[in-house]
Amino acid sequence: MKKELGIGLLLLMVCGVMTFLEPASFLSKENLQNLATLIGMFGVFSIGAGVVIITSGIDLSIGSVFALQGVVFCMMLQGGYGWPTALALTTLGMVFVGLIHGFLIAQLNLQPFIVTLCGLLFYRGLARFITDEQTKGLGATNYGVLEYCATGKLGPVPMPFVLLIIVAVIMGVVLHGSVYGRYLYAIGRNEEAARYSGINTKVIIGVAYVISMITASISGILFVFYSDSVLPSSHGNFYELYGIAAAVLGGCSLRGGEGSILGILLGTALLQVLQNAVNLLPHAKSSLQLCVMGAVILLGALLDQWLKTRQRKGKGA
Repeated sequence: MKKELGIGLLLLMVCGVMTFLEPASFLSKENLQNLATLIGMFGVFSIGAGVVIITSGIDLSIGSVFALQGVVFCMMLQGGYGWPTALALTTLGMVFVGLIHGFLIAQLNLQPFIVTLCGLLFYRGLARFITDEQTKGLGATNYGVLEYCATGKLGPVPMPFVLLIIVAVIMGVVLHGSVYGRYLYAIGRNEEAARYSGINTKVIIGVAYVISMITASISGILFVFYSDSVLPSSHGNFYELYGIAAAVLGGCSLRGGEGSILGILLGTALLQVLQNAVNLLPHAKSSLQLCVMGAVILLGALLDQWLKTRQRKGKGA
């Protein structure tokens, strides 16, 4: 809990500074609701990215999958499919992508970096090819409950944030209260030892990549409604890095075997608050957002290395 406590205090400090510097803008109802919406959308797939990182893996394909899922969803709607059919088929497609990643990584022992980097290129290229580089929109269809879940509010709280809490509770039980979660951490700490102890490491790792794609599927639909259209060349660009940054900042070690759902939530919130601060501060430029993300990933890696060094010294003593 030390990492989570530290990130929580840092989040409170950043919020306090923004409240002091830009109280009218930062504390406005519109800004807080938009911030909660973004935390919800980014937090859902960051949880999936964190699950993969706990296995000592990585998923670089998430942003490109957003583009592919988004254009296919919109094209199915324009082709006369109802939104329940389009939602079901695109979600099944994402599960299939997760199964492919899991098979290549767990069964064929390919490096996660290589597999998901190839996915990053392939899915983006496929999205651009099938749309002929054209923007795809949602249209004027009545989406009912789906639109409410993507853009509605539960009282003053945006529904994407509510969905994040639901996903976080479910994944919290899976990670911290189930046999699968214990196996996942064991594999991240030492895959070979886990395999010799009788754990089916291939299945556990494969399921982690399926979970990543399921959470990405939920976020992907939210992003489509948030932007109301999908430009295949740019939709979801760098979003996989946001997920990785949020997970690492929240305490998921890139070496594997460490991390918590609470930490990922706090990491997502801190990352979004920092980016919101960049947008609100009068002398800052929005282009600094990528600088903030890069600094956050480096900070998380340095913190992880420092904690590992302290643990080794403590054991040596």
